[in-house]
Amino acid sequence: MASSTSAPGPSRLAQTHQPPPAPSTSGDSELTVPNALPAEKGIDVSVLKELAKSELIGSLNDIQGAKTLILDPALAGPLGLVTEVALLKHQAVDKMFWLEPGALNINTRNVVWLCRPKMEFMRIIADQIRSQQNNPSAAGPLVYTILLVPRATELCRKVLEDQGVMGDVTISEFKLEFIPMEEDLLSLEMEGVARDIHLNGDDTPIYYSSLALMTFQRAFGLFPRVLGKGDSAKKLADLLQRHHTSGGSQYGDIELSDQVDGLIILDRSVDWATPMCTQLTYEGMLDEFVGIKNSHIEIDAALIDANVSAPPAPSPSGAGLPSTPITKKKKHHLTSSKDRLFGDIRDSNFAVVGSKLSKVARRLEGDYGGVKNLKSVSQMKEFVGKLGGLQSEQQSLRLHTGLTELLMPITKLETFNRNLEAQQNLVAGYDPTSQLNTIEDLLNQEVDWQTVMRTAILMSLTSGGIKPKPLESFKRDFLQTYGYHHLPLLIALQDLGLLVKSPPPMNLPFSNLRRGLRLIVDDIDDSNPNDISYVYSGYAPISIRLVQCLTQKNAILSPAPTSGTGAAGEEDGVGGRGKSSGSRSEKPRAYPLSGWKGFEDVLSVLGGATVDIRQRASTGTGVGSSVVPEDNRTITTVVFFLGGCTYTEIAALRWMSRVAKGRKFLVATTGIINGNNLIESFGDDPPIALIH
Repeated sequence: MASSTSAPGPSRLAQTHQPPPAPSTSGDSELTVPNALPAEKGIDVSVLKELAKSELIGSLNDIQGAKTLILDPALAGPLGLVTEVALLKHQAVDKMFWLEPGALNINTRNVVWLCRPKMEFMRIIADQIRSQQNNPSAAGPLVYTILLVPRATELCRKVLEDQGVMGDVTISEFKLEFIPMEEDLLSLEMEGVARDIHLNGDDTPIYYSSLALMTFQRAFGLFPRVLGKGDSAKKLADLLQRHHTSGGSQYGDIELSDQVDGLIILDRSVDWATPMCTQLTYEGMLDEFVGIKNSHIEIDAALIDANVSAPPAPSPSGAGLPSTPITKKKKHHLTSSKDRLFGDIRDSNFAVVGSKLSKVARRLEGDYGGVKNLKSVSQMKEFVGKLGGLQSEQQSLRLHTGLTELLMPITKLETFNRNLEAQQNLVAGYDPTSQLNTIEDLLNQEVDWQTVMRTAILMSLTSGGIKPKPLESFKRDFLQTYGYHHLPLLIALQDLGLLVKSPPPMNLPFSNLRRGLRLIVDDIDDSNPNDISYVYSGYAPISIRLVQCLTQKNAILSPAPTSGTGAAGEEDGVGGRGKSSGSRSEKPRAYPLSGWKGFEDVLSVLGGATVDIRQRASTGTGVGSSVVPEDNRTITTVVFFLGGCTYTEIAALRWMSRVAKGRKFLVATTGIINGNNLIESFGDDPPIALIH
């Protein structure tokens, strides 16, 4: 492990995740940072939620009479974000079951399966139909309907035909596309997209993404400009062009948007390194160590309900994660629309979350203490009026204090800090040989296999591969320690170029990217950041730097000074700060969306296709331009991650939305990922899941 003298930057980064000191009560300057400023309002994406809900209602209403709904378990979470069980009851849904093998107990005449177009599901459905036909229902002949999400496929029909039930079932579609997770975040909530595209060669997710983006354009207008990086990004951009030019009345009448200035498509394969790093924002760490799925987190009921007794505090247990007693779990929806405190701290570096929560606690204590000074009826009435808000904020504070207490012991573990330091030394280019020793030590301590593998992959990506002898030794030790069922994973990682011998088959010199994109930033103030690299305490995600190449060139070419507290100066683009006395109300205006000019060398290092298309309206009256309005209106730039994105990348784009006037970033993605679930998907048996 590198010492603090040989690697001052990364060592500081690891130290930031020790328990924060008690905050000072002398001032609240820490709360008035760019990270806490509200972003300007962009487009209202709630219409997409209403569209999904109306599509579901329409599909169910087409089936007359009471229904039994059999649901793909993986769709339960996404559906819960657009509708409620009560709404399904209004559409005559009598009972609901999970889609799984086994006979059904049906009391209604209609049977409806709602699922993804997977061959395995078609076989289960065929077995259930045959079983019902062999044991006729007392209600008479049943009517079978399959709602496929987001579209029906020919291979699904072929499987049902081969199973001999195609003539007994009606196949329909439920076009569940973009789901608004937050006002600035849309997700298709698809799983394993990076695996399907880059490992299995299945471009179906690209086609589904194109349909969702076309629906978006129908709602908000044609993207004036489409930019992107990566071969899959090029395929998606070409599909969008094809839909628009040959879509007939469905897509051909879309006019250029006056709310959105462009679409930036980022292929996940352009930046494998970022998800391999441990996320250091509050929401990112919750995803890493607690788990967030479909915007929901499963936690102890005591953290949500004050009437449930709290479990004992966890204690560190050697090399692994802290051990916790078995307690009653409850799902909780993490959303800033209902939890303002979560919106304030979710994108903060975890090192400063404790002090922020402490300040909120002191303020609430003062608010409640003020009841002693109430003297008039009007004052008491005013206090009672805000009492509900105080109680809601107190409950939120209880939740996030409890979650922080769950995460804090993890950050104290020696294994956590050694792994974090190794990762940050690797991205900074410090002594890869020493980092390999750290990886081997963590493996020998039998730390979670995902943690060990992520850091090994990061070493391969940042060092141009691993020398043959150490790599073979690592693979052998990995299989012997964690099991030979991981052999398909090792083969997949080699095929993807993520764990290879040096020199690698593809020349991807990370050092050139480190310089060309300014990936490493020293002296980051986590509580008052002036650069996107705060999300990893000094490492800037490649993907977000690429967005800055198009929207904030000077944040890379002319980095701003690290002192002062103001927002970016106009000559700095964004990402910098003005003088220390600068006013936060004087944010610089965002630059118009520009092309890739000036970053050709970086693009050639990354490899893959480069996209830059100006779209034309069907009337031929205009070609897409990228001009930010000069008035007080805010333009929206859509950033689409093909293959998934992390919460840290979302946090970085939100920070970019806050520091400049006139542009709001809207994040769209095929799904939310982290390093663990990404590499776990590569180890799955290659399923024929989504079929053309």
